[in-house]
Amino acid sequence: MNIPQPLLILLVALITACSTKPRLVWSDEFDYSGYPDSTKWDYDLGDGCPKACGWGNNELQYYTRALENARVENGLLIIEAHQDSVAGKTYTSSRLVSKNRGDWLYGRFEVRAKLPKGIGTWPAIWMLSTDWAYGGWPESGEIDIMEHVGHDPGVIHGTIHTKKYNHIVQTQKEGTITIPDCQDDFHVYAIDWWENKINFYIDNVLYHTVLRDPKDDYTGWPFDKRFHLIMNIAVGGNWGGMQGVEDSIWPQHMEVDYVRVYQ
Repeated sequence: MNIPQPLLILLVALITACSTKPRLVWSDEFDYSGYPDSTKWDYDLGDGCPKACGWGNNELQYYTRALENARVENGLLIIEAHQDSVAGKTYTSSRLVSKNRGDWLYGRFEVRAKLPKGIGTWPAIWMLSTDWAYGGWPESGEIDIMEHVGHDPGVIHGTIHTKKYNHIVQTQKEGTITIPDCQDDFHVYAIDWWENKINFYIDNVLYHTVLRDPKDDYTGWPFDKRFHLIMNIAVGGNWGGMQGVEDSIWPQHMEVDYVRVYQ
């Protein structure tokens, strides 16, 4: 059968579009109440000691699995930091991880969230290597989908860290965008992670792209292994606490409407 060339071109375009359309492979819509779904989320607990006290950033919180620190209610995940006293720390919070419950190589990752307020808050939505194939941090890489510090309200950071590019040596590859109402309203924080590129979005607006340098090996681009999601509120620390920590603002929480992963 002879197909006219214009029609053939259209058919090829349609087939290509259909075959590359992302499909939802994992999500949590938080349409339940109580503890976060244990089939999807686990916890990092404690203060990171003895290997990395304050999780390597001199943070002030102790991470727990208590409902007051992480719970689902009214269709939202609430991650809440309190001014408490646990194990010598003056704050408690929660750090949820999808490790070994949700791990992916490439895809689109979307989280709709509203951020906490106040000097000393440091919420993050980010990703780490599941298997640490290239070694400990930063060798195996880190992808920060969203970071925000309370002393710089409205400024959203999207960043990668690797052995070659990281904040300790001030070579991190970082983009920023100002969202003035990020602490008062929900926004969708997302990345598209490809083999040689990561795009960073807020509300589907592209604001930052990281391209793999063709000359980089794993020290500059360890993003060819599976990663998992992390959501937390840190308190104080080297960055979050640069202007101290307000005493009068607690508790503070991050509200998450949904988490969705497409491939």
